[in-house]
Amino acid sequence: MKTKGVIKVLDSRPTVEGAGVNLKRVFGNNEVPLLDPFLLLDDFHSNKPSDYIKGFPWHPHRGIETITYVLHGEVEHGDSLGNKGIIHSGDVQWMTAGSGIIHQEMPKGGQGGLMWGFQLWSNLPASDKMMPPRYRDVKNSQIPEVLVDNGAKVRIICGEFNNTVGPVRDIVSDPEYLDIELPAKTTFTRPVKKGHNIFAYVTMGKAHFGERSEPPFPEITAPMDININRNGLFGPEHLVLFGTGDEVTITTEDSPVRFLLISGKPIGEPVAWYGPIVMNTQDELRIAFEEYQNGTFIK
Repeated sequence: MKTKGVIKVLDSRPTVEGAGVNLKRVFGNNEVPLLDPFLLLDDFHSNKPSDYIKGFPWHPHRGIETITYVLHGEVEHGDSLGNKGIIHSGDVQWMTAGSGIIHQEMPKGGQGGLMWGFQLWSNLPASDKMMPPRYRDVKNSQIPEVLVDNGAKVRIICGEFNNTVGPVRDIVSDPEYLDIELPAKTTFTRPVKKGHNIFAYVTMGKAHFGERSEPPFPEITAPMDININRNGLFGPEHLVLFGTGDEVTITTEDSPVRFLLISGKPIGEPVAWYGPIVMNTQDELRIAFEEYQNGTFIK
């Protein structure tokens, strides 16, 4: 088995979205098609309600799936089809926008005002972009957690780990979405499906990702502590993209680490993207926005 090396590291950057939500953009439009089939990852993490309370009022989506994972706090949501509810701490909402949906998402802080969650966008291939919209609301209690002999804890949102299957299934891009905690002085190895792109996003602590970095060092998109870079250690709000190989290896030193490990099958199609709509051509984009304006967007 060949261990995947690190080929690129992204450092999340502050941005403002929705009606004035301050968040960290881990990757987005500028990184297409680097992380195909994934398009965007946002990290919203604050204990100041003014950073998030204005939320994401009514807006359309077409051609993608949006995956919202809440660690702390709540997100109230509703849509043009009459669906509504609350995503609580530990819950996941996997929304397939397909042919089109108009919805809103309004964060509400938990204890001490803390709001922390992630939204991942996954592309749909041309053959599925106009499929009927659907929701998969997954409660915290429905997400299995596997305890490994070395003390690692793995929450399985989507995919399979140690013969345990996550609750989100039958997704076009065959993704895996794991939330992993490793104790100090631990090594964790995970096989990767052939041809899939895979990345880790660190939420707490630091660890070595892939084989320990040797020159030439992986490409890094923003200044970070030079000692972290050269020691191959990466910490909170860093995304680590792995290259070719059969498995990934993560090793901790004197402290624990927590990270999201996400992989999927590349689609390999043209991307035409503006705002919340992602299609294959500019003409399809134009039609989508014309339909949104004239009231025929919802199919």
